[in-house]
This record gives sequence, structure tokens and C-alpha cells, in this order.
Amino acid sequence: MTKDVIALTPKMPDLRTLLAGLYAGGPDLGVNTLADGAVIQLCAPDGRPLVSVEAPLLIQIPGETTRLLGPGLPDSPVWWTEARASTAVAEGGQLAGSFAGRLATVLNGSVWPPEAASTDVVPLNSDITAIPAPPTSAPAVDVLTAKTAVVIQDRPVVAMTSWLSDALRATTGNERALQIVTPPTTRLTLPTRTALRGHPNRWVIHDPDYGYYDGLSGAALHWHGGTFTTTLDENDSACVAETFKTATSTGERQLILSLHTRHPADEDLILGRALETAWQTLTGAPPAGWSTAEPVNLPWSTRQLTDLARNRAPRPTWLIAIGHPDHPALATISVTRTLAGIEEDITLTLGYGQDETPPLDTLEPLAKALTTEHGLSTMLTSLRAARQDLTVPPHFETPPIPVSFTLGTEAIKDIGLTHALHPPLNLTPVRLGPVGEPSLHYPLGDGTDAHAWTTLQQLNRHLRRA
Repeated sequence: MTKDVIALTPKMPDLRTLLAGLYAGGPDLGVNTLADGAVIQLCAPDGRPLVSVEAPLLIQIPGETTRLLGPGLPDSPVWWTEARASTAVAEGGQLAGSFAGRLATVLNGSVWPPEAASTDVVPLNSDITAIPAPPTSAPAVDVLTAKTAVVIQDRPVVAMTSWLSDALRATTGNERALQIVTPPTTRLTLPTRTALRGHPNRWVIHDPDYGYYDGLSGAALHWHGGTFTTTLDENDSACVAETFKTATSTGERQLILSLHTRHPADEDLILGRALETAWQTLTGAPPAGWSTAEPVNLPWSTRQLTDLARNRAPRPTWLIAIGHPDHPALATISVTRTLAGIEEDITLTLGYGQDETPPLDTLEPLAKALTTEHGLSTMLTSLRAARQDLTVPPHFETPPIPVSFTLGTEAIKDIGLTHALHPPLNLTPVRLGPVGEPSLHYPLGDGTDAHAWTTLQQLNRHLRRA
């Protein structure tokens, strides 16, 4: 497995400071670079990487270190320098801790986890020749087989870091599964859960009392044929770990908006405005920051994210947006160039405490603003019982329940207004926008009655018939 150690410093580690940190192993170890210099590796004399260090990242978003690492650490602005050590070599974890500790000492910073920090020189005493060389140079991957790339993490929250994002891209390109193994105390961020949702990717929980099980489905797992696979009972049905079934309701909820927009491919187009409008309506403030990975490090800017998507076109662009810590909110945005124009697929999730009421009364005016001003094609809004902090625990969570569905003007043109206005249900849509080119908003409930799923399915069947 590997060990992650992070240095949080008020100043950017310059080259001299980084070299001082890399001297943690003494003069006999070498240095290598990957990804055009974005990753520095401390290597054994035979060239084997022992510690991989990512380029320092300036975190400018309040609350981001607390969200991912826990309380008691410096808040923004802070430089985040992450080191990932292979523990196949006994000294690897100590080298990472000494590297981070030296940066924190020189720059008056902190180390996560605190107990890992030191400034000692860690001599390499292991017999490297007796340790099998890893089959991959990817810093995030601990075990690589013909079927699967396994990443072992022991962090309170597993985020979609650039390390993990690179591993996901590599496995997808090689038709391998990405499987992340964690203890049962670990949680996922929403972007990480989204990345692991598709088969054969998995979140694997290693519980000392219950063995291995899937953190999203609860299916008992075992290692077979170079991958974690489902354990079946005598009836060839998947076994579900008992510990996955036990969950305590806290009264916390999440409001989820899944919206799709479409815009003409115009040189004056600014992306992110639909998300910004939804965020402002539901929280009273725009997003705090955005990035292509976690931790989110850039202050919110529709212009900058548009420039990034434009520079990457025609390749798709995937982004994360985060809210202010006093009101948990997180979104993922996928920007795609299609024959119809520029399309945004956005999932915005907002967290509410036990004594807070989700603002369902704002959904109709929000739908009107999105359809008339921001090219909304469809929007599904739902409510679920889940953690206010928007992290995903390894136990059962009830599915979301639909609250409303909105059809934009262009979608109605494809379906036909008369057909869209008269679903064979006890359901009357609300007309929004101009009389000649309206959008339709279908109220489905208050997020407490699961029968709203049946209503939504019947509505979708009716609309598809057109």
C-alpha cells in the first residue's frame, strides 16, 4: 500500500526548500520527474520511486482543508504539497513524513497527519533487490493486475485528487477497473462516488470484523482472478454485509439538481452561468471556487472556466465547483461540444442540517430563470436523507425522491407543446416564460413520498412517445 503525507504551508515551497525536503533520505537517493516536471520522485539507487511529490497547490477556498482533512489545520490561503510514499519499502512512509516535516519546519507550516511529521534523515536500509519492482509508475496505484488497478487509501475523506483522476483515466484507457480500498471509517466526496459508480469500478471496504464489501452497494467481496468480485450465496445471489445495512437517521438532507443546458457555439458564450444562477438562488451567494480536481483551489470565475473548456475543445471538460463552508454545496460540471452546440451536464448538491428546511419554494422561479436566460433543456430536482457535509459513508443511504421536473423551450419544440401539456396523470405542469415559447415545470411532490418515482417514470414514458 502507500502512505499519503501533506505539508500545508503559508508560503510556496521554492526549489531550495523542496530540495531540502528531498534530502530526507540522505545523499545516496536520486531524484526523477514525471508529467513534465509536475511530479518529483525520490528514488532508490536502482531508480525505483520511493516517494512521489506533486507540485504545490495554492488553496484559496475557505474551509477546503477542513472539508478534506478534518479540523485543526490551517485554512486558506495555504499551499498544499502532497507526498505519496510506497510502503513496499519499509522506509517509504518515514521518507514522506520527513519530506513534509522539513517543508513545514522551514516555512512555519503544518503536516497532515501530524504524527507523520519529522525532520530526521531516513537512511535506506532495506534490501531493494529483495523487493519486487512495482509493475506501474503511476503514483496512485498500489496493485496492478490485468483486470484492475487497486488504490489503497487510509484517509478520513477520499477526494477526486489529481492523483486519483490520473489513475482513473489510465485504467479507463487500458480497460481496467479502478478499485479503491479503505477502512470503514473513510468517506468519499461526491465527485469520487460519481467516478466509482460505474461497473467495474468499486469502493472496497476492508473491515476487520466483516471482511471486504462494496461501500456503495454493500455487496460482500473477495479477491479472485486479479480483482475484487462479488461473493455469491448458494442461490447465486449477492451477499450483503450486515454492517452496511446499519445506518442511523440524523435528519440531515441533500437537495440535488440535475440540469442539462445547451448553447449555440458562439465565441461570446460564457459557461457556468446556469450553475451560478442556481447557486445564488438557493444559497444567496455564488460558488466559492472551482477546479479540475480536489482540493478545489481557484476562486469562482465563469470566464476562466470558459477559457479552459474552450482551450480543451473538442475534448470534453470535467470540473468541480464548491460553496462557502457555512452552506455546504458542491457541483460537478461536464462540458461537451456536440453537433447541437455546447452542452453542460451539471449536478448540484446542497446539504441541510436537521433544523434546516430546503428551499423547495424557490425551484419554480429558478426553473423560469434557467429556461429563459440560460438555455436549460431539462432539470430534475430531488431530495434525499443524507449527510449535510455531502460526504458518502460506507453504509446504506435511501435513494433520492423526485421533487420536480422541468422541460426547456427547445425540448418542448421536439416533443410538441400540446402533448407535453397533457400527461395521462393527475399532474398539471406550470407554464413558464413567454406565451409563444413556454417551458414547463412539473411539480412531483415534496421529496417525502417515494411514489413520485412512479409518477416521474410515467411522465417520461409519455414524453418519449412524442
